Amino acid sequence: MGVIQSYREVLSAIADAESEAERDSGAVTLVAVSKTFPSEAIRPVLEAGHRQFGENRVQEAEEKWPGLRADFPDLSLHLIGPLQSNKTKNAVSLFDVIESVDRPKIAKAIAREADSQGKCPDLFIQINIGEESQKAGIPPAEADAFITTVRDDLGLPLKGLMCIPPHEEPPAPFFALMRKIAERNGLAALSMGMSADFETAIRFGATHVRVGSAIFGARTKPQA
Repeated sequence: MGVIQSYREVLSAIADAESEAERDSGAVTLVAVSKTFPSEAIRPVLEAGHRQFGENRVQEAEEKWPGLRADFPDLSLHLIGPLQSNKTKNAVSLFDVIESVDRPKIAKAIAREADSQGKCPDLFIQINIGEESQKAGIPPAEADAFITTVRDDLGLPLKGLMCIPPHEEPPAPFFALMRKIAERNGLAALSMGMSADFETAIRFGATHVRVGSAIFGARTKPQA
């Protein structure tokens, strides 16, 4: 199956999930996760009209996206992988959305760079919803305080929350908890759900789903 057919099937599945959840058509934004895929694999999806893409690593994005953005200046690039403090300057410059704000040090670094550059990406806080030691993110119990720090104390443009639920467990309870945290903090956006579980995420209020392999196919290039 070609990438465009796969892309259209994902869009159709999102539309079906919106309908089943009795949500408005177009309520959910597809972030096409293009990490590890070269520009030539991404370009057909851009040419088909898609504009929201996700990358895991700042350095990889710097290699691919300036050229693509020159041809498609209205695209929106999301950083969905961990952000190291020494990459903050480049990330604020390159990305339109940073979904992986996961600790006070990074939030403060983003605030400094936003002040320096006179611009700031939209931000999501990453919640370690399953409290897994190998994953980044703020523990759920600390989420409210960190939201206050990012939005109120630092005055950053916080749009919502992001999570990656535990791989071996049913995702629904984790998505439900994410929705509760967002609602009590007045946050409208929820980035949750990937290729295997985005339909469930939509049922629990996801506004953004991050789908890569269902569009682009299996990844063969290892992640550093």
